[in-house]
Amino acid sequence: MAAAHDQHIEEYFAAFEPPEGFRAELLRREILLSSGTDIVHNRIVSEVTGQIPRDGRHRFATLHLSLPGELSKPQPDLVVLERGRGEGSGWLVPASDVTLLLEVVSLRSADRDYGLKRSIYAAGSVPAYLIIDPYDARCVLLTEPDGAGEDADYEVQRTVPFGVPLRIDALGTTLETSRFGTLPAVTRHRRP
Repeated sequence: MAAAHDQHIEEYFAAFEPPEGFRAELLRREILLSSGTDIVHNRIVSEVTGQIPRDGRHRFATLHLSLPGELSKPQPDLVVLERGRGEGSGWLVPASDVTLLLEVVSLRSADRDYGLKRSIYAAGSVPAYLIIDPYDARCVLLTEPDGAGEDADYEVQRTVPFGVPLRIDALGTTLETSRFGTLPAVTRHRRP
């Protein structure tokens, strides 16, 4: 019966249209709505997008992922694919086609970005997951996913403060972080 219930959730989510100005994600059987992002968030996504070499890569900001074994359809802030991957996949991109995912932290998304999505992306074997935190002025690059389900995690974590270049081997590039904007942590999030 659980499989039928899970299929119903997936069908409901596929047909769900969030209210204007919101985006919807299915994260381990829960549908979450997020409101629009601020200018600092958008500038960071733009800066990262501009630094990813165009040759051989697609950079998308509005795609949902399909992860085998996960009842989740997250929509990261940025999805990077090798050219020729993700062809004909419609509104869902298979996690196996992804090279790197980016999430920019907001105060409401910190626990999801550092916790739930970290586990979901590792369970989907996404090779590189980059978290950029404008409240703590740092970047966290996670690589070498391992495990399944809620126990999945990344084996390697590299953290650099804004201003220190971050080498991203999965893309063969170094990310310049000095132009990333910061936000005052009015209510400090609980994640490291």
